[in-house]
Amino acid sequence: MKLKKNETQLVCIAKFFAKENEEEMLLTNLHGLIEKTLPEGGCIRYELNQSIDNPREITFIEKWYDKDTFDYHCNQDYITGFFKGGKPDHVESFDVSLHKEFLP
Repeated sequence: MKLKKNETQLVCIAKFFAKENEEEMLLTNLHGLIEKTLPEGGCIRYELNQSIDNPREITFIEKWYDKDTFDYHCNQDYITGFFKGGKPDHVESFDVSLHKEFLP
Protein backbone atom coordinates (compact mmCIF):
# COMPACT_ATOMS: atom_id res chain seq x y z
CA MET A 1 0.00 0.00 0.00
CA LYS A 2 1.37 3.39 -1.01
CA LEU A 3 0.58 6.19 1.44
CA LYS A 4 -0.40 9.60 0.09
CA LYS A 5 1.42 12.53 1.64
CA ASN A 6 0.53 16.17 1.23
CA GLU A 7 3.76 17.45 -0.31
CA THR A 8 3.11 21.20 -0.16
CA GLN A 9 1.22 21.96 3.04
CA LEU A 10 3.05 22.14 6.33
CA VAL A 11 1.83 21.21 9.81
CA CYS A 12 3.46 22.85 12.82
CA ILE A 13 3.06 21.51 16.34
CA ALA A 14 4.20 24.07 18.91
CA LYS A 15 4.13 22.63 22.42
CA PHE A 16 4.62 24.89 25.43
CA PHE A 17 5.00 23.97 29.12
CA ALA A 18 3.92 26.82 31.37
CA LYS A 19 5.83 27.72 34.49
CA GLU A 20 4.15 26.53 37.69
CA ASN A 21 0.86 28.43 38.25
CA GLU A 22 1.33 30.51 35.09
CA GLU A 23 -0.75 28.48 32.63
CA GLU A 24 -3.59 31.04 32.55
CA MET A 25 -1.19 33.87 31.67
CA LEU A 26 0.45 31.74 28.98
CA LEU A 27 -2.96 30.78 27.56
CA THR A 28 -3.94 34.45 27.46
CA ASN A 29 -0.71 35.40 25.66
CA LEU A 30 -1.02 32.54 23.16
CA HIS A 31 -4.70 33.23 22.55
CA GLY A 32 -3.75 36.79 21.64
CA LEU A 33 -1.79 35.44 18.66
CA ILE A 34 -4.84 33.83 17.07
CA GLU A 35 -6.63 36.99 15.94
CA LYS A 36 -3.51 38.28 14.20
CA THR A 37 -2.59 34.94 12.63
CA LEU A 38 -5.89 33.72 11.15
CA PRO A 39 -6.11 36.46 8.49
CA GLU A 40 -2.57 35.76 7.25
CA GLY A 41 -2.43 34.42 3.72
CA GLY A 42 -1.62 30.73 3.84
CA CYS A 43 -3.00 30.05 7.32
CA ILE A 44 -5.31 27.03 7.06
CA ARG A 45 -5.54 26.07 10.74
CA TYR A 46 -4.33 27.73 13.94
CA GLU A 47 -5.76 25.89 16.92
CA LEU A 48 -4.88 26.37 20.59
CA ASN A 49 -5.25 23.35 22.91
CA GLN A 50 -4.62 22.61 26.59
CA SER A 51 -3.87 19.12 27.88
CA ILE A 52 -6.53 17.51 30.03
CA ASP A 53 -3.93 15.48 31.94
CA ASN A 54 -1.46 18.32 32.46
CA PRO A 55 -2.93 21.85 32.26
CA ARG A 56 0.60 23.29 32.05
CA GLU A 57 0.95 21.68 28.59
CA ILE A 58 -0.44 24.00 25.91
CA THR A 59 -0.18 23.21 22.21
CA PHE A 60 -0.79 25.03 18.95
CA ILE A 61 -1.70 22.82 16.00
CA GLU A 62 -1.08 24.85 12.86
CA LYS A 63 -1.52 24.12 9.18
CA TRP A 64 -0.01 26.30 6.48
CA TYR A 65 -0.36 26.37 2.71
CA ASP A 66 3.40 25.85 2.32
CA LYS A 67 6.77 26.50 3.97
CA ASP A 68 6.97 30.04 2.57
CA THR A 69 3.71 31.10 4.23
CA PHE A 70 4.84 29.50 7.51
CA ASP A 71 8.18 31.34 7.31
CA TYR A 72 6.33 34.60 6.63
CA HIS A 73 4.23 33.99 9.76
CA CYS A 74 7.32 33.27 11.87
CA ASN A 75 8.83 36.61 10.85
CA GLN A 76 5.84 38.75 11.84
CA ASP A 77 6.56 41.28 14.60
CA TYR A 78 3.96 39.81 16.94
CA ILE A 79 5.56 36.33 16.65
CA THR A 80 9.18 37.49 16.98
CA GLY A 81 8.08 39.68 19.89
CA PHE A 82 6.46 36.69 21.59
CA PHE A 83 9.72 34.75 21.35
CA LYS A 84 11.88 37.72 22.37
CA GLY A 85 14.99 36.54 24.15
CA GLY A 86 14.42 32.98 22.91
CA LYS A 87 11.88 31.83 25.49
CA PRO A 88 8.47 33.48 25.92
CA ASP A 89 7.24 34.83 29.26
CA HIS A 90 5.46 32.26 31.46
CA VAL A 91 7.13 29.34 29.59
CA GLU A 92 9.26 26.73 31.31
CA SER A 93 10.10 24.96 28.03
CA PHE A 94 8.81 24.60 24.50
CA ASP A 95 9.26 22.54 21.35
CA VAL A 96 8.28 23.41 17.80
CA SER A 97 8.26 20.68 15.15
CA LEU A 98 7.27 20.66 11.48
CA HIS A 99 5.37 17.83 9.80
CA LYS A 100 3.82 16.62 6.55
CA GLU A 101 0.27 15.29 6.67
CA PHE A 102 -0.57 11.80 5.42
CA LEU A 103 -3.88 11.80 3.60
CA PRO A 104 -6.66 9.21 3.85
